[in-house]
Formats: sequence, C-alpha cells, structure tokens
Amino acid sequence: MRNENKKSKIANCPPLHYNHAVKWRACAWLFVLLLLCGAGGVWWWFEWRDRSQDGPILAAARRYGVAPALVKAVVWRETRFNPHRRGRAGEIGLMQIRPATAGDWALAEHVAGFTPEDLLDPGTNTLAGAWYLEKLLKRYAHTDNALPYALADYNAGRGNVLKWEQGAAATNSAAFIGQINFPGTKNYVRAVTRRYEHYLPIFPEKQ
Repeated sequence: MRNENKKSKIANCPPLHYNHAVKWRACAWLFVLLLLCGAGGVWWWFEWRDRSQDGPILAAARRYGVAPALVKAVVWRETRFNPHRRGRAGEIGLMQIRPATAGDWALAEHVAGFTPEDLLDPGTNTLAGAWYLEKLLKRYAHTDNALPYALADYNAGRGNVLKWEQGAAATNSAAFIGQINFPGTKNYVRAVTRRYEHYLPIFPEKQ
C-alpha cells in the first residue's frame, strides 16, 4: 500500500525539466519587469532634468526678448541643465558665462555687488546669458540669419567670427557655416540649432 502511495506521488510530480522551464520563465519576466522599471526611471529623470530650469530660462528670455527655446537650447548644449558646472576656461553655471561677460552685464544692468560666484545661481546666470545672446543676435542682424553667427561668437569669440565671415559669408549664413574651420564650433552651431528647432514648438508650453 505504501509503495502504491509513493508511486502515486511520484506520478503526480511535474517533470524536472518542467520545473526548470517555469523558473526560467519567472526569472525572465522578472528581468523584463526590472528593465522596464529602470527604463521608466531613466526616462523620468531625463524629463525632470530637461524641465528643471524652465522657470529661470523663461524669465530671462522674456526679460531680454530672446526666444525661450533658444536660451534653453544653449543651456542644454552647455551644461545639460547643471547649474554647478564650471568650464576649463573659467566659464560658470548653466550657460557657461565667463566672469568678464557677466561683469559687462552687471555693469549695463546696474547690478550692485555682483561677483562671479553669483553665476552659480540659475536666475542670475540665465539673465546674463540671455542678455549676451540678445547682444550677439543684434550684432549680426544684417545677415540673412543671425543665429549661426551669434552661436559661433558665443562659442568661439568675435575674433574668430571675423575670420570666418569673409566674402559671401559676411551675410550668407550657409556660406558662413561652411567657413567655420573649428570642428567643435561647427558642431556646436549645428547642435544648438537642432535643439532650438526641437524646443521651438513645445517650449514654452501652450496654455
């Protein structure tokens, strides 16, 4: 009788390979679930980071009449929205402003007691950066598209732009981009322009 019970229990047990298959499927589903959770977390973090400085960016852009999407595109390219970033050449904060440029802004705007460390504040940094962008865009208003000139100036300085804006490139933006012989600056102009075009229809959000 005992032998018959043992045989009955053995007969009712699933095969060993079946147990392994069930465990493998459970592990696979768990891995997929963890992967999806991780991907969702990464997506959420990127979304949060992309919107984290919208307040000061909007305020600064509106203060100086610069497209908010352009200011945001520059911030994206310069620091990926990290307000504490410092550059190798002394640039500070969200828009990587140099102290001399910020000093010109503070003087023009009568900002008392300004110090370069104030550029670590997102509001101050974006105000100085938007002011400078507006200045650069006006500088090249005589061209068919001031944006590439302004971005090249922002990245490489006025002296280099003067070298690149010879002949037709003095007013033709496509010719000007072709004249830029610093690969980093050419990539910078193109990257910020693409990001600007990406933000333009979605930032600021339509009410």
